[in-house]
Amino acid sequence: MRCPFCGSEDTQVKDSRPVEDATSIRRRRQCTACGARFTTFERVQLRDLVVLKKDNKRVPFDRDKLARSIAIAVRKRGVDQEQIERIVNGIVRRIETSGEHEVPTTRIGELAMESLAKLDEVAYVRFASVYRDFANARDFEEFISRLPEADEAEP
Repeated sequence: MRCPFCGSEDTQVKDSRPVEDATSIRRRRQCTACGARFTTFERVQLRDLVVLKKDNKRVPFDRDKLARSIAIAVRKRGVDQEQIERIVNGIVRRIETSGEHEVPTTRIGELAMESLAKLDEVAYVRFASVYRDFANARDFEEFISRLPEADEAEP
């Protein structure tokens, strides 16, 4: 593993432990050249996934892009990085075990919305507003009126 500080390829693993959901390993490393310490994560990847975009372009699946999108939706909602990582791991696991090599963006979006709906209602609406391309306040009203809790709250 190359040191992110000095570029040396001579680093040593000082500590390894599984991450909470046991789908990856956290490794604490130290560079023998400059002495800097840094953390890496190792994950199992069952296959290379390709995302089929709405314009029919095919691009490699980007786990970090999914994590960033979810992080934006949950910003200032009291959701920690570990919860975001669990959501992303769950989505990736479901996609990989589906057996499909190509996954449409719509499937990824629906899986993310499904996870966010269980986690935080506001984050769910935020994500939906971007994913479903809300154009005005009326789009929000219509979407929110279809939420299960919204129906129960009305007399």
